[in-house]
Amino acid sequence: MRPHAVRLVAAALAGVAAEVCGLALVATAAWLIARASQRPELAVLSVAIVAVRGFALAKGALRYAERLAGHDAALRALAELRGRVFDALAARRRGDAGLRDGGALTRMVSDVEAVQDLLLRCVLPGVAAVVCGVVGVAVCGLVASASAVVLAVGVLVAGPVLASVAAGASGRAAARVSVGREELAVRALDVLEGAADLSVFGADARFGAVAADAAEGLRRAERAAGRVSALVAGAGVVVQGCVVAAVVWAALRGGADQVGAAVAGLSALAAVESVPALAAAVRRLREVWPAVRRVESVLAAPPAPRPVGAVAVPEGPLGVELLGVRVSYGGGGRAALDGVDLRVERGRRVAVVGASGAGKSTLLAVVAGEVVPRAGAVLVGGRDPAVYGDGDGDGWGAVRGLMQDAHVFAGSVRANLLLARPGAADGEVEAAARRARFLEVVEGLPDGWDTPIGTGGHGLSGGQRQRLLLARALLADPPVLVLDEPAEALDPVMADAVTRDLLAAPGGGTLLLVTHRLAALDAADEVVVMDRGRVVQRGRHRDLVAVPGPYRELWDAELLAA
Repeated sequence: MRPHAVRLVAAALAGVAAEVCGLALVATAAWLIARASQRPELAVLSVAIVAVRGFALAKGALRYAERLAGHDAALRALAELRGRVFDALAARRRGDAGLRDGGALTRMVSDVEAVQDLLLRCVLPGVAAVVCGVVGVAVCGLVASASAVVLAVGVLVAGPVLASVAAGASGRAAARVSVGREELAVRALDVLEGAADLSVFGADARFGAVAADAAEGLRRAERAAGRVSALVAGAGVVVQGCVVAAVVWAALRGGADQVGAAVAGLSALAAVESVPALAAAVRRLREVWPAVRRVESVLAAPPAPRPVGAVAVPEGPLGVELLGVRVSYGGGGRAALDGVDLRVERGRRVAVVGASGAGKSTLLAVVAGEVVPRAGAVLVGGRDPAVYGDGDGDGWGAVRGLMQDAHVFAGSVRANLLLARPGAADGEVEAAARRARFLEVVEGLPDGWDTPIGTGGHGLSGGQRQRLLLARALLADPPVLVLDEPAEALDPVMADAVTRDLLAAPGGGTLLLVTHRLAALDAADEVVVMDRGRVVQRGRHRDLVAVPGPYRELWDAELLAA
């Protein structure tokens, strides 16, 4: 925020000046009207007439200047903050499951947006309200000291006291509204995105009723919050009226004439009327402060440790080694990887198989840097893979591929593929698509490569989305290519054909491929069989099916299913 402090100070000064001009306008107009009722000479009123016009014009101009400077500073600060938060998330993204959660990232976006409200709806109005209250007390003090004391008490009641009460009540109401909105968002998403499945299983009415209950709960919470806001606003009006009446009475008792009493009363009205903005600022501060703290925690947290000084990724394939790697999720229980030792020679095409939960995907995630092992080490090309990059702190430049959480971005088909290699030629893009059996999909799309697709692959079938992601991974052609169930969404015949092609001609790098289909693994250089987080068998397909063991059991089960 420091680079934008000058703009924020300018906005605050403009806002304060606008409030002071408004108060001066009321006080001058009150004096002018009261004095004019006494029918003095026109020359006595001329200065006041000009002052009223000047204050009126100045108030509007200064208010515009405050809005302009405040929003300019807030939007600049917000743009800079977005970049800083993104950099912090990118630095911590590997192995940090919490920050990889889609809901958490969505909340972080709204948290960053809340910083704008902190500046525009909390800081600037609060400063202007405090200064206006002080100026109002000073004006009343010029009329009668007793009225200044009364106004000071009224400002404290209308400001800090009412703000504290409002903050407590509105904070609880806002918490209920927040919970209600989150609940409704979850239930509505279930109904909208799961509509087809719910209809098939006859559960659409039940889930719709749950969503309706969530909507009703949110409605009640918002009505309660509205009642709190209305009560606070009503209390503010009552306080204003009582303070103005008390100030006029104190001014008259203090010896002020009718003109002075009018000036004191209307000045008190203007001062007290501006102070409730402080209550609104405090109420909004209570709402946005948790978001601000979450943003601060992301910016303050140190990035994941990595070796200093990235090195260029070597040309050609690289070997992969796992040395005593152990990974476990949650508080305990069986390890996902239990002391895995595995060496894959450079350029080898290795398939990793095993029953569900054997640790196959975790193995690939460790190699790709998506999961940080609790013990052991991973070496790519004889080095810690985090050192590979271009010096920008990205790292892991030697390992790329297709993981189960791969994302399709909103944009054209071509743009989604070029994420892997922005400078790839058209021929290279088509070659990768052909190897993934995706080129035939592109040829059937309305606009070919320029066909737009939605976030998550909306507009494509599951198989088409899978082949797009596979083509993107193949286009990257890194020294180590990891593929986690690359043909999972395809029919068995197509899945076996794609898998055989990948093992026969994977590209220029070492290949690690997780699959549950075994029919095409005769093309692999080696098959690694996992069970309960350990490597239990290794060898060629034909050798493993020839001996009793876990692999032949998987092979017999596949033949039986076929």
